[in-house]
Amino acid sequence: MKVEQQQHTNNKQLVVLGGGISGTGAALLGAQKGYDVFLSDGGTLSSAFAKALQEQSIPYESGRHSDEKILIANLIVKSPGIPDNAPMILEAKAKGIEVVSEIEFAARFTEEKIIAVTGSNGKTTVTSLIDHLLTVAGIEHTTGGNIGKSFAQQVYEGKSAYRLLEVSSFQLDGISSFKPHIAILLNITPDH
Repeated sequence: MKVEQQQHTNNKQLVVLGGGISGTGAALLGAQKGYDVFLSDGGTLSSAFAKALQEQSIPYESGRHSDEKILIANLIVKSPGIPDNAPMILEAKAKGIEVVSEIEFAARFTEEKIIAVTGSNGKTTVTSLIDHLLTVAGIEHTTGGNIGKSFAQQVYEGKSAYRLLEVSSFQLDGISSFKPHIAILLNITPDH
């Protein structure tokens, strides 16, 4: 388990819950945008994600969630794998801490045109087809979200004319102002 001291240099305290692709991307973007970031992963953080955090001097812990480090946040970005009714999430919301998804967080830092694809089935196929069409047409874009790089990681890495995102229902659970320029809603069936 890796635990590092959290430093407080401003009033923008961001806690990222979950250290996978979306969490690491959110932590990197948060640090770039001036937040004091702390990442907490209840499981084992992969060595690649730990290295990315260490390279940017982002403190983190793995193997547990420390209430005293999490509940001081002004904003929490939670992994899509953490349910809204998890005790830590309920406690944070009861304290008035805003809890959002990585998709919501990243969208706050870009004015680029967003194309989002969601639905129960076919998201990856349709997203891949649109990616191919944009590539053949020579239109500058990035592709990610639920496939490839996280949206936050893409925004962290630099500007693009378009952001093509595959977005799962779990990623959409934590949005409040995310509004893609083009939204594609595929079939909706109960399969979760």
